[in-house]
Amino acid sequence: MAHLSPIDYATASPEIRAEHDRELALRGRMTNMKRILLRSPAAHRIYAEWFTLRDLLRPTLDDRAIWLLSMAIAETLRAEIPVTFFRRALIDSGLDPEAITPTADEALLVAFGQALAADANAIPGEIWAALKARHDDTLLVNLTAFAGIMVATCVFTNAVKVDLDPELERYRHKDRA
Repeated sequence: MAHLSPIDYATASPEIRAEHDRELALRGRMTNMKRILLRSPAAHRIYAEWFTLRDLLRPTLDDRAIWLLSMAIAETLRAEIPVTFFRRALIDSGLDPEAITPTADEALLVAFGQALAADANAIPGEIWAALKARHDDTLLVNLTAFAGIMVATCVFTNAVKVDLDPELERYRHKDRA
């Protein structure tokens, strides 16, 4: 059970209701994490910038690459909810998360995500060199900021012990189900 409770829409303040409604209009769903974050609309908006940064990455990186990067971060941080969220994305797009062979570019993003999540002070120089050979500095700023929000998401879900959303249950990793 989560350490913090989600908002109750019926009794929430007008500001919280407005942020809730804005989120539903933008993304069409309300997760347990978002319901808890909505206790602070500012915190919710900050975490929701993940979507803004993802969209800035999309002209260069496809969804699969972004999902693999995100899942690598979540797996490194042992964050079940984000791992399961990205397993669902992969499975629903017809992929088997246990059988994916990443492309060279995806493998680099996975290595970056794992290194950043394990110790952001120790990302190997060869990873940075390979990233710089493929992408400009603006994309790398957006990529690193995106990865940072992904780390923050994992920290939040782990620290608060956010309950797994029921619709994610069937996507759990087999050894955790």
